[in-house]
Amino acid sequence: MRRTLEAVSLGAFAVLFWVTYHALHGPDRLLARTPTHFDAAGNPNGWGSPSSLLLLPALALAIYLLITVVSQFPSAFNYPVRVTPENRPRLEALTLQMIAWLKTEIICLFAWIQRVIVESARQGRLSVSLAEMPLFILAIFGTIAWHIVAMFRAARAG
Repeated sequence: MRRTLEAVSLGAFAVLFWVTYHALHGPDRLLARTPTHFDAAGNPNGWGSPSSLLLLPALALAIYLLITVVSQFPSAFNYPVRVTPENRPRLEALTLQMIAWLKTEIICLFAWIQRVIVESARQGRLSVSLAEMPLFILAIFGTIAWHIVAMFRAARAG
């Protein structure tokens, strides 16, 4: 499952970089100002140069690399349950699975945000529903909650 999630993460990276490259260098590139912030109604209320689009891929790459490095040391994690020799393998597996899910969800969120920014710059207004952002947030916190519950169950069973 983690390999599949890694492939999805890399696919989301490809989309993120393609959207950014196309917006900066493609045939329909952005020449004017680009929205950098949106109000609660979805209207752009902060503006910057098109080069500000480079921030999201750079930030996504930094987060991706940091999470990838941290996931190499599962014995150093703080778990919400008592770790014993019997439950350690299951807890580490659950934690690494949670990290893989979160990494994928975060990169997909960044790709979606970049697409929204580029489309909004082209149209002069928000081009998607604001209901999508809470869905991403719910997915991220739902993933964390599900895995924490699974860790408590694994600790009781072990």
